[in-house]
Amino acid sequence: MYGLLRVNGVDFPKIKDDPVRPHLSFAFRTGCDREIYYLHDEKQLKVGAVICVAYTNEVPTSEYELDLFSQAACQDEQHGSIAVFYTVWSYDKGCGRDIIFRLAGNLKNYKGIKRFVTLSPKTEMAEKFHLGNGAIVLQRNETTDNYEYLNV
Repeated sequence: MYGLLRVNGVDFPKIKDDPVRPHLSFAFRTGCDREIYYLHDEKQLKVGAVICVAYTNEVPTSEYELDLFSQAACQDEQHGSIAVFYTVWSYDKGCGRDIIFRLAGNLKNYKGIKRFVTLSPKTEMAEKFHLGNGAIVLQRNETTDNYEYLNV
């Protein structure tokens, strides 16, 4: 059974496995209004999936905007109202979907987040994954696509 955990304060070795944005540092992923979560199976001592989220007040169309918007949202000890899932990867079947829905539920309950969008690569795999899990296409950008999860 997997539990949802937030990476807390130490470098997380699984970051190097990120197939979407391996160039983003641990410091970036845990900077102002950004967090990393993972599904962890304590019995088998393994990670099922990892997700990185940024909190913004606008939907970013690039990594540059993700950085800019998340920094702007955390001014005056505030946080953004939109959760932007900007990378997710899974080690076990079904864990990618599971981490998105579990995290969205937690963020809705504990942080009052109302919107859940992605900053996704323009790939067939990303499109199939998000549309297959109930997201809609929010917008198609020059180098990314945004999907929105409405029923989480």
